[in-house]
Amino acid sequence: MSTASYSNTSTVGHYINGKAVPGSSGRHQPVFNPSLGAAARDVTLATAAEVDAAVSAAHAAFPAWADTSPLRRARILNSFLALLNQNRDLLASMITAEHGKVFSDAQGEVTRGIEIVEFACGIPQLLKGDYTEQVSTGIDNWTVRQPLGVVAGITPFNFPVMVPMWMFPVAIACGNTFVLKPSERDPSVSLLLAELLTQAGLPAGVFNVVQGDKEAVDALLANDHVKAVSFVGSTPIARYIYETGAKHGKRVQALGGAKNHMVVLPDADIQQAVDGLIGAAYGSAGERCMAISVAVLVGDMADEIIPRLAERARTLVVRDGMDATAEMGPIVTRQALERIEGYIALGVEAGATLVVDGRGHKVDGHAEGFFTGGTLFDHVTPAMRIYKEEIFGPVLCCVRVPDLAAAVALINAHEYGNGVACYTRDGHAAREFARRVEVGMVGINVPIPVPMAWHGFGGWKRSLFGDMHAYGEEGVRFYTRQKSIMQRWPESIAKGAEFVMPTSK
Repeated sequence: MSTASYSNTSTVGHYINGKAVPGSSGRHQPVFNPSLGAAARDVTLATAAEVDAAVSAAHAAFPAWADTSPLRRARILNSFLALLNQNRDLLASMITAEHGKVFSDAQGEVTRGIEIVEFACGIPQLLKGDYTEQVSTGIDNWTVRQPLGVVAGITPFNFPVMVPMWMFPVAIACGNTFVLKPSERDPSVSLLLAELLTQAGLPAGVFNVVQGDKEAVDALLANDHVKAVSFVGSTPIARYIYETGAKHGKRVQALGGAKNHMVVLPDADIQQAVDGLIGAAYGSAGERCMAISVAVLVGDMADEIIPRLAERARTLVVRDGMDATAEMGPIVTRQALERIEGYIALGVEAGATLVVDGRGHKVDGHAEGFFTGGTLFDHVTPAMRIYKEEIFGPVLCCVRVPDLAAAVALINAHEYGNGVACYTRDGHAAREFARRVEVGMVGINVPIPVPMAWHGFGGWKRSLFGDMHAYGEEGVRFYTRQKSIMQRWPESIAKGAEFVMPTSK
């Protein structure tokens, strides 16, 4: 592969009011190269005062940016789009260096982020309101959508480019200013995004980055200038963000955890189903909120599919993410690796059949890397923790059910409702499944049904706290508020006071 690994050792700081800021807290945290298992650089953790400085810069920049025409905003985003395309491989190599996912997968992540920017470039059309002439005698009525002010994004480690870009391109296009708090595990790419926005002509203060941990999060939630918060992460933290933000009077969109199922019906194409399960369960080492972690095998399909899954899981190519032959890279941190392998031990203790054990996987030349192999369980039951809880790793649990009705009931009983898939050739079964399953995103013969940029992303139940999904037209609604304006002129106003509720006449 011609693209070089990202190896900058500089301490990662903040980006406030149009320039890089090193940070003054004195608190730092190592950023690891998970393939080597060694610290590659440090990240500065912001104080509440530094967060407030970023918010103040955004607050000061808001009036002028909100008054900038949507077309001018779109042109700046279009320049940003060109810079993203020029730097897509650099962005991808930075992702691989700090997250560990294979380079081709990181390139795909960057592409999905770019698609949101392409969508946001259409903001002049998306912000158009409604108009009714002569809604009552001599009165016209119209609606407009106006920006909120300063908005914040708190984003996870597993998609350090794509998830922030679910948020800030739409928010900025709508006329808001933005403060990003990225994951401290893979923070470097956030600064490059900020620099590219500045190069594209975005005014200082419109986009800011603060690195940090809970102290930074709490400072964003408490700051009165922050009008809305978008979050993606685990369900306990999503609930905390939602409740705390609402307590402070903010609009909140908090996407939480997942336990995504894939149902395989007896008429499904077996090889397609196996391919779908392998890619969706083990791609990005299972560190995706849309990863398939449960295979729901209907009727006799388990006996057909599990041997094939086992063969593929055993032969997964697990290597450094910059190796062009790699199918799966390392886990993001040693703590995450230990948690995942701890869940495997829990599954064995609970009585599930461990078909393939990925624990203890070693990669030549990367003895200290955070590697594990693909793990496959059979005879998993809904009472087991490996079924109920989000493992967020390359562990696929197989559950056997007698029919489609039982599969739907199993999925609907789970606390999470993020994504789901069903493999079948039967159109009626597919239609019934899609209608009756209580999950926010559904794939029919599509293992990872992440919607395109203009549709919007979001789950149900404890996978989403808030009323609106991410990006798409839902994102435009989230980052704006509607104003209704009624107007009439003196020549059409009847003489005398009116004491009756106005009605159309």
